[in-house]
Amino acid sequence: MKRVIDQTVLVIYCFLAMLLIQTDTAFIVAFLTALIYTCANRLIVSGKWTLVSTIVFLGTAALCPECLLFTPVILYSILEYRLYFLAVILGVMCAFSSIPENLTVFFFLIIGCGIAGLIQYQTEKYAKLDETFHRIRDDGVEKNILLKEKNQTLLQKQDYEIYAATLKERNRIAREIHDNVGHMLSRSILMVGAMKAIHGEGNLTGALNQLEDTLNAAMTSVRSSVHDLHDESINLKEVLGSLARECTFCPVQLEYDMGYDVPREIKYSFIAIVKEALHNVTKHSNATVVKIIIREHPGLYQLIVEDNGTKGLRRDDGQIADASKGIGIHNMKDRVETLGGNLQIQTDDGFRIFITVPKRGEIL
Repeated sequence: MKRVIDQTVLVIYCFLAMLLIQTDTAFIVAFLTALIYTCANRLIVSGKWTLVSTIVFLGTAALCPECLLFTPVILYSILEYRLYFLAVILGVMCAFSSIPENLTVFFFLIIGCGIAGLIQYQTEKYAKLDETFHRIRDDGVEKNILLKEKNQTLLQKQDYEIYAATLKERNRIAREIHDNVGHMLSRSILMVGAMKAIHGEGNLTGALNQLEDTLNAAMTSVRSSVHDLHDESINLKEVLGSLARECTFCPVQLEYDMGYDVPREIKYSFIAIVKEALHNVTKHSNATVVKIIIREHPGLYQLIVEDNGTKGLRRDDGQIADASKGIGIHNMKDRVETLGGNLQIQTDDGFRIFITVPKRGEIL
């Protein structure tokens, strides 16, 4: 846009030459030629096009010398693309024309050429600064995006570390309750039983029975609390990662994208399904790679176990069995149906188990 303004100013400046000379049809032709030249160069921004159009303009100037009155306009385009040899030709044509004979017009064009060179220099400098500004701005935006991604990664890592530490602490508390409180309650129950055997049917029988019932109720409550803590402290990602590492039959790739608040029924079901799937791969498949994908979507949980082995399950006698009739697959379907989910098996280009389980409020 700035170059359009520059050349518009130069065209208007050169048009003012009509005040210094006697205007005629040739001057109007020269003005229109310069105007067409300027507009064409702005519409087709190309050095080759400018070279061709300038040569055509110089040829026109040889036939119509009045075109040389618009030398500043031509010089601006020549300097823009550094076509200096054309500037020399333009200068020679001006020197051998009638322009030097009219000193007023001559100095008018000299000043115009100076203005053209100056604004071309300023515009080119501005273009370089603008390019540098946009590059710095783009680099800044890119760095901000990278910084946000790194911050997000750090926050996710921090959240996961907090989550893992919380699960470890729950496990520790469960062990402490089981090893200390549980053992003390067990010993107390045994002591009460011994006291009942010693005293027989004495006066303490009712109190001992009541004490024994209380201790048994406390023991049941402790066991329930320990089991709840243990169930909630299972880290699904770590367990699946451990299963993947323990599989020595072929490499296992794990892609995990789940949140932290996963119902324990889904945790246990997915762990059991992955164990059975890896067992089937080891026993029945000739796969060279297994991929486990587990994702959490807004409305469902998804588990995919796929390998590149032979189509179907290979039996011990070497025959291909129907994948949907195996006991392991049947157990998987039962687990998924219990959760209200769906299991599909695909045998194109390998073996693929696709499981979706909807999120439901009653799964806790």
